[in-house]
Amino acid sequence: MKSPGSVLDLLEIERPPGSMSRAATPDLLLCQDLQGGAYVSGNWGGGRFNTTSEKGALYLAAPNFAPVSTVDTTHHIRTIAFPVAHWQKIVDEAAGGEFSFESLQLYGGSFHSLAIRTALRNLWRLSDDEGAPSRLLAQAAGCEILAELCRLSGTPFKPVKGGLAPWAERRCTELMRARLSEDISLDELAAEAQLSTFHFARMFKQSVGVPPRVYLTRLRLERACELLEMTDRPVTDIAYEVGYSSNQVLARVFLRHQQTTPSDYRRAMRDPVNSAVRH
Repeated sequence: MKSPGSVLDLLEIERPPGSMSRAATPDLLLCQDLQGGAYVSGNWGGGRFNTTSEKGALYLAAPNFAPVSTVDTTHHIRTIAFPVAHWQKIVDEAAGGEFSFESLQLYGGSFHSLAIRTALRNLWRLSDDEGAPSRLLAQAAGCEILAELCRLSGTPFKPVKGGLAPWAERRCTELMRARLSEDISLDELAAEAQLSTFHFARMFKQSVGVPPRVYLTRLRLERACELLEMTDRPVTDIAYEVGYSSNQVLARVFLRHQQTTPSDYRRAMRDPVNSAVRH
């Protein structure tokens, strides 16, 4: 599953026991063991390691290194690849130019991070709801994960103080509202606020109270509710207008946030008395 523009490449697979290798690529590769209990040995760019993997354990493979490993049992994993060409500028801005992917101190075997596990779980859940992750979702998740990897390696990103200036908040929220049907990116919103991508994401949350991707979902649902209440347009047309690829995707998002389907919501708004009786 690839995000638009190959911001992130996501994969969830079950692998049989045995040896595995991967050709060297200019990507940072993060893996999570969803099962645990396997004996794992290999080299992912930080020297030879041997470990009994735990459920939720994370492994990181260095860019431009061909990782090799051997696992003694069938294992279920998630992988996420960060194309370095896309992410280098973002982390340079966030770390003040003091960061390099080669300097990460996590290539020597398994490690744990609640923050990364939570980010991965949310990323997969939202991707299951909406299909291939949007650029906004993929970039936000990538920033969150890379910030934690740098913190664990002892090179934390520079802290962000304060929120957006009022003019920047207004312009960004207006842009999101005007482009609901598009796959708007975190980069575009950051440029509107004249900030780096990473700092914009943090400052937006401080100002608005939620991350940009959550705010965009709110705007889309608000507009969908308006159209369901005020028009007779098909649900599929409404889904396209608010940025979802199908009526099924809109229905999943609607059910998660509104606890009802778009069609039932429309009926309830049009005839609240009879709807209440039926329920």
